[in-house]
Amino acid sequence: MKKRNTGYVYCISALLLFIALTHIPLGAFCQTKPAAAAPDLPRTNLKVTEEHKDKDGNIIRTIQFNKGATRYTETQLIKIAPNLHLQFNADTLNKDSVLIVVYKSHYVVEVYYRRKKIREYKAVFGPKPLLDKSMEGDRCTPEGWFTIKTKNASSKYNKFLGLNYPNDSTIARFNTMKASGSLPKTAKPGGNVGIHGIWKRGDDLIEKGVCWTDGCIAIKNKDVDELYTFAGIGTRVFIKK
Repeated sequence: MKKRNTGYVYCISALLLFIALTHIPLGAFCQTKPAAAAPDLPRTNLKVTEEHKDKDGNIIRTIQFNKGATRYTETQLIKIAPNLHLQFNADTLNKDSVLIVVYKSHYVVEVYYRRKKIREYKAVFGPKPLLDKSMEGDRCTPEGWFTIKTKNASSKYNKFLGLNYPNDSTIARFNTMKASGSLPKTAKPGGNVGIHGIWKRGDDLIEKGVCWTDGCIAIKNKDVDELYTFAGIGTRVFIKK
């Protein structure tokens, strides 16, 4: 006859009694509840702190930004297409084949012609570049599809390419946010958003990645001079984070 291990039996009995008295589910001793995922906070106060080219001509860019109360540093690799410095006769370009793409998180404006990237310009925005524009005065740059609506060669910021903001999609978003109460009842969608240059001898602010606009896209003066010749009324513009 085998002898029982009385110590082992006693421990098991005590554990079962403890569970019964404290109403703790038996599975609680075997499972760990996963922690809730942290919310994906928006990036704010973005700034380009360093930039150089690698041996292949690609841009290595270091940026800093806030997420909540924490300051982060991130290094980005921006690959440069081989035909970015090809010469183009703006008079012979088919403006309907030009596409302007704005990457807010990369601080760049890219120009495509017949699906090939032909130019890339450094850009800055408002103080909260990764937030989508919600209303007048928030100093945010809108996201989505737009077209060039106006061209002003005598802007106080050198040249100005005005976007058709607000358009149908941004108005619909604005109305939805206002109806839900996430915007004040007195809010307006705003307007006069576009791509422009900067005051004379102000290019250094763009080079350093200082975001100073009221929601427009600012590029260097020599760059907006060239972009102005590439773009026409109706040229498509896509703005993304």
